[in-house]
Amino acid sequence: MSRTSYLFAADGTLSGAIVGFVPRQAQTDMAAAIEQTIIDKVPLIVEAGTGTGKTFAYLVPAIESKKKTIVSTGTKNLQEQLFHRDLPLIKKALGSHSKAALLKGRANYLCLHRLRQHGGNSSLLEAATLGELSEVKRWSLSTKTGDMGELKTLAEDAKVLPFVTSTTDNCLGKECADYEDCYMVKARRKALDADIVVVNHHLFFADMALKDTGFGELIPEADLVIFDEAHQIPDIASEYFGETFSSRQIHDICRDIDVIHRTVLKDAKQLSTVADKCKMIVADFRLYFPENPQKGNWRQMLMNEEIQQHMSKLEEGLKILAEVVKLHIGRDKDLDNLYERVVESQGKLTRLTDSQLLGVSLWYETTHRHIVLHLTPLSIALKFAKFIAEPKRSWVFTSATLMVDNAFSHFQRQMGLMDARTLALDSPFDYPKQAMLCVPRFLPEPNAREMRDTLLDIAIKVIKASRGRCFLLFTSHATLRAIAAQLEDKIDNPLLVQGTTTKRALLDEYLSNKHAVLLGTGAFWEGVDVRGDDLTCVLIDKLPFASPDDPLLQARIEDCRKGGGNPFAQLQIPQAAIALKQGAGRLIRDENDKGVLVICDNRLVTKDYGKIFVGSLPNMRRTRDLDKALAFLDEMNISEEKL
Repeated sequence: MSRTSYLFAADGTLSGAIVGFVPRQAQTDMAAAIEQTIIDKVPLIVEAGTGTGKTFAYLVPAIESKKKTIVSTGTKNLQEQLFHRDLPLIKKALGSHSKAALLKGRANYLCLHRLRQHGGNSSLLEAATLGELSEVKRWSLSTKTGDMGELKTLAEDAKVLPFVTSTTDNCLGKECADYEDCYMVKARRKALDADIVVVNHHLFFADMALKDTGFGELIPEADLVIFDEAHQIPDIASEYFGETFSSRQIHDICRDIDVIHRTVLKDAKQLSTVADKCKMIVADFRLYFPENPQKGNWRQMLMNEEIQQHMSKLEEGLKILAEVVKLHIGRDKDLDNLYERVVESQGKLTRLTDSQLLGVSLWYETTHRHIVLHLTPLSIALKFAKFIAEPKRSWVFTSATLMVDNAFSHFQRQMGLMDARTLALDSPFDYPKQAMLCVPRFLPEPNAREMRDTLLDIAIKVIKASRGRCFLLFTSHATLRAIAAQLEDKIDNPLLVQGTTTKRALLDEYLSNKHAVLLGTGAFWEGVDVRGDDLTCVLIDKLPFASPDDPLLQARIEDCRKGGGNPFAQLQIPQAAIALKQGAGRLIRDENDKGVLVICDNRLVTKDYGKIFVGSLPNMRRTRDLDKALAFLDEMNISEEKL
C-alpha cells in the first residue's frame, strides 16, 4: 500500500484526525495517481465526479511530497475557501508545518501610492466615490494584508477601486517610494517563502504571459502545479496569450495625466489639453457602434472607410500625447510611467489594426460606454505544451467536467496535452436513486416562437411541485428577463433574478428563504454549491451552445474547416456538453440530496448528437413524462414535511 493510500484508509491518518471523514475509493485512487505523477513528472488529467473529494485528494499528496506547490483555482471565492478552510484542516490532520500563502492579482491589493495620489483630489471624484474613498482610508489604517476583499462593505465593482489599486501598467515597481511597504510585494515575498501557494487561473496566466516577455515573476517557481476547475483554463489562457486595447485604458491614462497636471506639474497645462483631446477622440470611437453592448468581427470593421479614418485620428492623437508627455520626462515618476503606457498603447493599436495577421481572431466587444479590441490566438496548444515541457515539473489538471463522450481528447487537443496520463473517476453518489432527468414531451423547437410560452408553463409547474427551492438556468439574458417578467404575476414565490444584485447576495437571499426561486445565466451554471433540501430542482432552458454570432467562435470554426475538421463535432458540441454538465452539476451536491433535472430541449432525443449530451450527464433515472418528474418532487416534499 502506498503512503497516500494508507493516509486515506479506514484506519488511516485522515479518518483518525477529521471528524466525519469516510474513505472513498475514487478519492484514494486520485490521491495515489497524483503521488505517482509527483514522482514521474508526467502530466495528469483527472475528471473526478461531484462528491469525490478532489480537494483532499490533491492536497494530501502535495503536502506529503514536501515539494513547492502552486494550486490554482477557478475563482477568488474557491481560492479563499481552499486557503482558509481546506488547507488548515489537512495540515492539522497530517501534523504538517508547511507554510501556505494566498496570492491574488495586484488589483486586489491596496496601493498606498495611488491612495495618497488620489486622496486629495476631491474635485475629480464623484460624491459616491468620495464616500467609498473615505471607507478605504479608514480601513487602510488597520489592515495588515491590504487585501481589498477584507473590506466587506465595498461592492465588487466599486468605482473607487481603480483609484486605490494598481495595474501592471501604472505600477512604478522599485521606483515607487512605497515599494518596501507595498502589500503586493509583501504578499509575493510570502509566496516565495511558502511551500504551498494558492492562486487563481487569471493570476497564473497573467503571470505566465508576462514571463513570456521576460517581465513576469509574480508566481514563484514550483515543482508541482495543480489546476482545480481545469475546464476553465482553455478560455482563460487564450485571453492572456492574446492582446487587448480598450477605450477605458486610454481614458484612464488621460485621467491620470490630468491628475498630475492639477497636483504636481501645474505649469504644464498642455498635458491636460492633449489628454482631454485624446479622451474625446476615443469616446467618439464608441459612437460608431450600436448603443447596446455587442461583440463583432474587428477584421470586417477595419474594411469600413469611416473606421479607418477614425483609427488614423486615434493614432495621431496618441502620437501627439506621447510627444507632449515626453517633454516632461524626468519631472515626475508617475508621468514617466504614463509615457511608457502611451507608447505601449500605440504598439497595441498598431498590432490590432493589422488585418493580415494569421492564426488569430481580431474581434471587438462594447459596453455601454467603452469598446475593447481583442487579438486572441485560435489555439494555445503549441504554446502551452512548450511552456510545461521545460523545466520538468509535475502538472495536475482536475475538474468534474473534462470528458466529452467518455473521452478526454477535446481537452487534450485544446491544451496540447496529448501525452498526458488520464484518469476518470465516477461520482460516489447513487444518481439512479437520488435524481431524475426529464426531457418533457411535445416541446417546440428551441427557437420556435411558442417555446417561451411552453417554458413558462413548465417553470410554473416545476416551481409549484418543488415549493420553490429551484434554480431556473438560462442560456441567454433575454430569455431570463422575459420569463422573470411573466412569472411575477403567476406565482407567489419570491423571485431572485441575476443582475438585480450581486451573485453572493442572491445566494444568501435564496438560502434564507425556503420558497425562493433563483433565475440565472452563466454565473450560476458553475461554482455554486447548494446542498440538501435548499435545492430540489434545476430547470435548464436549452442546450448551451455558444452564440453563433460570437466572433472568436466564428474564427475558430473557420480555422477548423481550413484544417479539414468538423467544427460542430470538434468545437461546438464538446463546449456545450461541458457547459451542460456544469449546469446539471448544481443539482446533486451531497449523498443525501435528491432532485429533478428538467432540460427543455427536444434535441436531446431528436438529434444523433443528443446521445453525446445525455451520455455526458450523470446516470440519473430518465423520463419524458413531466408529470412523473413533478410527482417525484411532490413525494420528496411530502416525505420532508413528515420529518
